[in-house]
Amino acid sequence: MVSATSSRALAHPARDEIRLDGVLHALADPMRMCVVRELASDGGELSCSRFVLPVTKSTTTHHFRVLRESGVIRQIYRGTAKMNVLRRDDLDAVFPGLLDGVLAAADAEAARQA
Repeated sequence: MVSATSSRALAHPARDEIRLDGVLHALADPMRMCVVRELASDGGELSCSRFVLPVTKSTTTHHFRVLRESGVIRQIYRGTAKMNVLRRDDLDAVFPGLLDGVLAAADAEAARQA
């Protein structure tokens, strides 16, 4: 794993360190899938405070850490805000079609439940 270079930098796995079991584990949780769906629909950077999840702040922090450590998202500090961006290019390079397939399945499931 790439190590943090300062107290404000966060460690992220390199592209070749992203593993399918870690990505699938991260995407299997409904709260994390909600975050990924919002990031995918926005296409840019979103701050952690943008996400209103029905869990405690510490649990929200845990969900973002799982997504970051699995290689699904990249987190960057911008001033005092921690910004999140989907690592679509990396995921598509390592697992072609996986993210699009999972997002389509999540959309279909949400439509069935509505």
